Amino acid sequence: MEKAKAIALTVQSLLTLAGAWLSNKLGALAPVLGMLLAAMAIDYISGLVAAAREGLAGGPGLESGKGVRGILKKLGYLLAIAAAMLFDWLLVNVAGQLGFTLPATAIFGLLVAVWFLLNEILSIIENMGRAGVPLPGFLRSAVSALKRTVDKQGDGLAASLEEKEKSHD
Repeated sequence: MEKAKAIALTVQSLLTLAGAWLSNKLGALAPVLGMLLAAMAIDYISGLVAAAREGLAGGPGLESGKGVRGILKKLGYLLAIAAAMLFDWLLVNVAGQLGFTLPATAIFGLLVAVWFLLNEILSIIENMGRAGVPLPGFLRSAVSALKRTVDKQGDGLAASLEEKEKSHD
């Protein structure tokens, strides 16, 4: 029993160390990525629940191909966030040479991660509706409004970079 406790303590310590290191390296992006991973799991499970209920009601039900496509799409989300994080790194490291300073080190990575998180939340809401769970309409409206706000912020940042580029031509 003592050996099991020692192993559990070692695993907890390693996980805590890894979490602290990631939090230090990713800053504000770390909790968003954690929530995104949780939302991805919830979305997948809620999709299974909705498909099972539809199958019971005479619909197509569970389809393995659809599940695999969903998992691949979620992997694509993570790759898109990684690309945005690379872009952030590039911006931060060449901003001075381009003639401007940035207020933060995680701009596009954070926006892309939040956008995907909101997308996952909308998908969970849709899945619950398909499963017959009554949900307040304002929830979907509020999440959609926030997603549009994130879109506008990203568009504004992109326009700002385009203006900087034109001023250097």
